[in-house]
Amino acid sequence: MSDTVRKADGSGKRERATFGGGCFWCTEAVFQTVDGVMAVTSGYAGGETENPDYEAVCTGSTGHAEVVQIEFDPGRVSYQELLELFFKTHDPTTLNRQGADVGTQYRSIILYHDEKQRAVAEQAIGREQDRYNGNVVTRLEPLDVFYRAEEYHQDYYKKHPNAGYCAMVIRPKLKKLDG
Repeated sequence: MSDTVRKADGSGKRERATFGGGCFWCTEAVFQTVDGVMAVTSGYAGGETENPDYEAVCTGSTGHAEVVQIEFDPGRVSYQELLELFFKTHDPTTLNRQGADVGTQYRSIILYHDEKQRAVAEQAIGREQDRYNGNVVTRLEPLDVFYRAEEYHQDYYKKHPNAGYCAMVIRPKLKKLDG
């Protein structure tokens, strides 16, 4: 399955990557800072329930993780570079949690779009396994279907930079990237 799409102006191409590394608000805010990323959409993937909503995903009963789907220009940023940022901005050694967010919906997961992404992601996980002495729990699975999250979850940090979660969790994570 190829997930390369032509830009609206017909030049170049866009590819997609899908990652889950805890709360999608954090992950979305991180990837929105990357040169070469054109769009980041919060959503749900990796589960069994069709058309899940936030309340159902939060119960942990849908099997879905909170994920982001990233559209990027591979001429400006590579899939490998996105994976490096993914691993840098969350803890891939904690099973079903990131900080205070606990549950299978917060698991570390890479959902690959094609065999090339699978191979690159396997290598990235291997490097992280070496770095963490084999304790990485990041799952690697093919993307079956991506469900866009409700509109109020999109661009959450941009819309609510002073909200408690944004100020206490997302802003410090973004500041670490600058340093």
